[in-house]
Amino acid sequence: MSALEIVQAMNSEDKKVAETVKQSLPEIADAVKLIADRLSQGGRLLYVGAGTSGRLGVMDASECPATFGVSPELIQGLIAGGVTALTDEIEGVEDDSIAGESVMRNTGVNRKDVVLGLSASGTTPFVLAAMEYANQQGSARIGLACEMNSVLLKNVDVAICVPVGPEILYGSTRLKAGTAQKMVLNMLSTAVMVKLGKVHNNHMVDLQVSNIKLVQRAELMVTEIGEVSQETAAKLLKETGNNVKTAIVMAKSKISVLEAEKNLKAVDGILSKIL
Repeated sequence: MSALEIVQAMNSEDKKVAETVKQSLPEIADAVKLIADRLSQGGRLLYVGAGTSGRLGVMDASECPATFGVSPELIQGLIAGGVTALTDEIEGVEDDSIAGESVMRNTGVNRKDVVLGLSASGTTPFVLAAMEYANQQGSARIGLACEMNSVLLKNVDVAICVPVGPEILYGSTRLKAGTAQKMVLNMLSTAVMVKLGKVHNNHMVDLQVSNIKLVQRAELMVTEIGEVSQETAAKLLKETGNNVKTAIVMAKSKISVLEAEKNLKAVDGILSKIL
């Protein structure tokens, strides 16, 4: 095959992924509601996986603090083999059931938490052991796999199956299976944050302003939603320590930082309840 023929074949397979995920939207929505409910009551979301699945969980969790202004403790990614496994393939770690139970025990998982097991095959021993320990602690459990009749999906509160079919490179689940899992994780974390009031319209109003690009984005949000000039937006952000929501409330209500913070606290930070 030519280079073009190879990538055309891969693209043809990838087109099937979104449609497959579409079939699981009701279950994904159920998972969103479950996670949002637990997080609003003080719980956490813990992703657990091995290999590609584990890396995807860690990646999604690591994006949430900066994007939505949440604590790194709120959404965590746990991968077989630990941090080293993010860049290196460590032989045998996905088969280590003892490690799966241990990593979950070390998080102090409890009945307030939601544990989401990621496994393309749905049979990864590390993940199954972690999920079983979470079950014993009374945690809510969500399974995400690509095999309908897998063990993982039989023993969870919400089962999300994305049966993408055989990979174009036989057995390489970093391809369609990985793409499908990434799509689902995007939906889960984003929709949960919307439900928790971390988003206003399509704006990330709780983002952490940590670089020049995000300073500009924050100013734009305050300008647009607060209906003020960019100069005023910059001034308000400086007064609030770069807190976008507080600056917006100040802009719209013409009140002080303390009053804006008090008003936001009264509505659990849900901006639309004030605006």
